[in-house]
Amino acid sequence: MSEKVNIYEAKTRLSQLVDRAEAGEEIIIARGGRPAARLIAFRPAGVVRKPGRLRGRIRIGRDFDAPLPDGLFDPET
Repeated sequence: MSEKVNIYEAKTRLSQLVDRAEAGEEIIIARGGRPAARLIAFRPAGVVRKPGRLRGRIRIGRDFDAPLPDGLFDPET
Protein backbone atom coordinates (compact mmCIF):
# COMPACT_ATOMS: atom_id res chain seq x y z
CA MET A 1 0.00 0.00 0.00
CA SER A 2 1.34 3.44 -0.81
CA GLU A 3 0.57 6.79 0.73
CA LYS A 4 0.51 10.03 -1.23
CA VAL A 5 2.03 13.09 0.47
CA ASN A 6 2.62 16.57 -0.93
CA ILE A 7 6.14 18.04 -1.20
CA TYR A 8 5.75 20.40 1.76
CA GLU A 9 4.63 17.56 4.02
CA ALA A 10 7.44 15.35 2.72
CA LYS A 11 10.02 18.03 3.57
CA THR A 12 8.71 18.41 7.11
CA ARG A 13 8.38 14.65 7.74
CA LEU A 14 11.28 13.32 5.62
CA SER A 15 12.94 11.35 8.42
CA GLN A 16 9.67 9.62 9.32
CA LEU A 17 8.91 8.87 5.66
CA VAL A 18 12.37 7.38 5.13
CA ASP A 19 11.85 5.13 8.17
CA ARG A 20 8.57 3.92 6.70
CA ALA A 21 10.18 3.33 3.30
CA GLU A 22 12.95 1.29 4.94
CA ALA A 23 10.23 -0.82 6.56
CA GLY A 24 8.91 -1.68 3.09
CA GLU A 25 6.25 0.95 2.51
CA GLU A 26 6.08 2.94 -0.72
CA ILE A 27 5.55 6.70 -0.42
CA ILE A 28 4.36 8.78 -3.39
CA ILE A 29 5.44 12.43 -3.28
CA ALA A 30 3.06 14.71 -5.15
CA ARG A 31 3.35 18.21 -6.52
CA GLY A 32 0.05 19.98 -6.97
CA GLY A 33 -1.81 16.73 -6.37
CA ARG A 34 0.02 14.91 -9.18
CA PRO A 35 2.58 12.17 -8.42
CA ALA A 36 6.13 13.46 -8.93
CA ALA A 37 8.38 10.94 -7.16
CA ARG A 38 8.34 7.62 -5.39
CA LEU A 39 10.20 6.96 -2.12
CA ILE A 40 11.18 3.31 -1.64
CA ALA A 41 13.85 1.44 0.32
CA PHE A 42 17.32 1.27 -1.20
CA ARG A 43 18.36 -2.20 -2.31
CA PRO A 44 22.01 -2.58 -3.34
CA ALA A 45 22.65 -4.10 -6.73
CA GLY A 46 23.45 -7.78 -6.80
CA VAL A 47 26.91 -9.17 -7.45
CA VAL A 48 28.00 -8.86 -11.05
CA ARG A 49 28.45 -12.34 -12.44
CA LYS A 50 31.27 -13.10 -14.85
CA PRO A 51 30.82 -16.18 -17.06
CA GLY A 52 33.71 -18.62 -16.90
CA ARG A 53 35.00 -17.48 -13.53
CA LEU A 54 35.25 -21.09 -12.24
CA ARG A 55 36.74 -22.54 -15.44
CA GLY A 56 39.23 -25.26 -14.54
CA ARG A 57 38.10 -25.43 -10.90
CA ILE A 58 35.11 -27.75 -11.29
CA ARG A 59 35.49 -31.31 -12.48
CA ILE A 60 32.60 -33.54 -13.53
CA GLY A 61 33.08 -37.30 -13.52
CA ARG A 62 32.73 -39.19 -16.79
CA ASP A 63 29.84 -41.21 -15.31
CA PHE A 64 27.79 -38.21 -14.09
CA ASP A 65 24.84 -39.27 -16.23
CA ALA A 66 25.08 -43.01 -15.54
CA PRO A 67 21.92 -44.72 -14.27
CA LEU A 68 21.46 -44.72 -10.51
CA PRO A 69 21.75 -48.03 -8.65
CA ASP A 70 18.59 -50.11 -8.23
CA GLY A 71 16.90 -49.68 -4.85
CA LEU A 72 18.44 -46.29 -4.15
CA PHE A 73 15.08 -44.72 -3.36
CA ASP A 74 13.38 -47.73 -1.76
CA PRO A 75 12.00 -46.62 1.63
CA GLU A 76 12.66 -50.06 3.14
CA THR A 77 16.45 -49.99 2.72
